[in-house]
Amino acid sequence: MSHAIQAEGLVKHFGETKALDGVDLEVPFGKVVGVLGPNGAGKTTAVRILATLLKPDAGRATVGGYDVVRDPVRVRNQVGLTGQYASVDEDLNGTENLVLIGKLLNLSGRDARARAVELLERFELSHAAKRPIRTYSGGMRRRLDLAASLVGRPAVLYLDEPTTGLDPHARNEVWNVVRGLVDDGATVLLTTQYLEEADQLADRITVFDHGNVVADGRADELKRKVGGQTLQVRPTSLADLDAVEAILAELTGTRPARDTATGLLTAPVADPMLLSTVVRRLDGAGITADELALRLPSLDEVFLALTGHATDKNTDADPKGELEGSPA
Repeated sequence: MSHAIQAEGLVKHFGETKALDGVDLEVPFGKVVGVLGPNGAGKTTAVRILATLLKPDAGRATVGGYDVVRDPVRVRNQVGLTGQYASVDEDLNGTENLVLIGKLLNLSGRDARARAVELLERFELSHAAKRPIRTYSGGMRRRLDLAASLVGRPAVLYLDEPTTGLDPHARNEVWNVVRGLVDDGATVLLTTQYLEEADQLADRITVFDHGNVVADGRADELKRKVGGQTLQVRPTSLADLDAVEAILAELTGTRPARDTATGLLTAPVADPMLLSTVVRRLDGAGITADELALRLPSLDEVFLALTGHATDKNTDADPKGELEGSPA
């Protein structure tokens, strides 16, 4: 068994809507696989099937070697699940939430309390252990929700858009937690609309669109698949913008994109050796630059090229498809 999660030909209908249309998915042990896609792409439906919360209409999937339809109890013993919104009880404190989850998982009271203390310390929440959850910040709630999904020591963790609604600082906190879990050997299936999140965390990325897998590979492979590189030049003086634009147009054969407000000029290039030519031309013209670089396409650009549209970063998922976020 080489993969923690393996799905073949998953199909799922909701009435006339085909949420999944023959999806294949593989997640190796100890890795993070990111599933990208806009709202309605089928990401959450796939996670619900893998968590045994839905049955596929066709296809099959295994988690830890167990079939999600034939052996759902064994699958649930393998996995933890965190949904898009924290599902902790606001009237309880941090310790009480985790102890409650432990008892639901058939831990003794003593073991549940010991596990709660261990997880609160690990997620840097010991100082708030006795505080009601309604006093927690968004980042603290998300960390507690992640802790709750780990009470049963799952080998596989499903994170369904775990940083939706969080500010950049809280998002970074969650990212650090996920990195720590993977360092400890956890396998993570991450669904997200934040392309930067996938770029930061995922070993491999699978792109969903309209219920289909449209691309799969490492982030750098997907970026190279789209093709080409982008040359970025920001002259030190805005007065040199026209001159730099003319140089780039001559060397690349295309008119560079120009952001007058920031002074950044960008142009697609096929030959990375062109960068040294640009340096010589700028030097010959007596022009200095604060920024001069070649980069691969961003994941945003990759996503746009693969699907024909951008992600819905600022739009929450359909609440009817939302996972409940409790540990499975």
